[in-house]
Amino acid sequence: MSVENNSSLLKTPLYSLHEDLGGKMVPFAGYLMPVQYPLGVMGEHNHTREKAGLFDVSHMGQVVIKGDGADKWLETLVPGNIIDLKTNRIRYTMFTDENGGILDDLMITKRENDIFMVVNAACKEQDIAHMRANLPAHLELIELNDRALVALQGPMAAAVMSRFAAGADQMDFMSYAEVSICGADCFISRCGYTGEDGHEISIPADKAIEVCKTLLAEPEVEAIGLGARDSLRLEAGLCLYGHDITTDTTPIEGSLDWSIGPRRRAEGGFPGAERILSQLNNGDASKLRVGILPSGRAPAREGTEILDTHDNVIGIVTSGGFGPTFGGPIAMGYVKAEYAKTGTDIFLAVRKKKLEAKVADMPFVPQRYYRKPK
Repeated sequence: MSVENNSSLLKTPLYSLHEDLGGKMVPFAGYLMPVQYPLGVMGEHNHTREKAGLFDVSHMGQVVIKGDGADKWLETLVPGNIIDLKTNRIRYTMFTDENGGILDDLMITKRENDIFMVVNAACKEQDIAHMRANLPAHLELIELNDRALVALQGPMAAAVMSRFAAGADQMDFMSYAEVSICGADCFISRCGYTGEDGHEISIPADKAIEVCKTLLAEPEVEAIGLGARDSLRLEAGLCLYGHDITTDTTPIEGSLDWSIGPRRRAEGGFPGAERILSQLNNGDASKLRVGILPSGRAPAREGTEILDTHDNVIGIVTSGGFGPTFGGPIAMGYVKAEYAKTGTDIFLAVRKKKLEAKVADMPFVPQRYYRKPK
């Protein structure tokens, strides 16, 4: 699909900067986004692992919920523990439907006087409609359409961030702060989607290019596109909504049971709780998301069928490719629960060939999130 024929696609506040940097623009989630820059996907991936990469994620949805009891209300829509979340802390959770399927996964931040949320680009319209349909009259939902969102990721990212936001390098993983960068009022969250340390930065749209140029001027920082973002998150074992988790998968089937806190396990009270808690407590999920290691060099792409030793289809690959840091092909997907044990021999139907593989633990590359010493 050529860019010229995509006048209906949206552009982020950083679009002109991507063009100036030589970004290759492609359609993604209704936006024109950079898939790579002249450094190339492999170079961008390795740079992020070694130094610091800057990603435009402005296509994501940013939302604020205002009003007394916003946390209590949100708990009626998600299986995560929001009420007990401390101020300026972040929680990963998901919207679930009445059957326990995942409508979207998202990040929720409890701020001093409200809730700040980041939702996936492809789901933001339906997420906002879902919340508005359930929103009590005393609460207010505000879409932050006047802000960009970028992610600075990599082992040197926090050091770079601290040059512009004092103390950013001392923030704990999954914590939030409000800072001024280049005179812009920014929200920074110590989290990300690469498995590396770093921050996500919400910036007023009219200051986004200035802030990003300032960050890119630092010697450690390079602009990184969607291609490397995908290979980085795959190595880190992180799900991509619409592929690895969907309305056809529950949090338990998606191996996201860690995101359901003890109180929510005991009390329920969220859509699909009966099915989700049954799978959690009784182990009756019929399929599970697992890591997959092909034995050769051929990658197993999304949609590849997974077979048992008798050529019976037992699952499907949902994400796959070459892991530059791992040094070989990696994948994740769903298999029947009885085949989910690490080390289980499986086979992949790749280009009419039956290739050997094994069920593997994730992440494929160790995650390096910063945790404050206790």
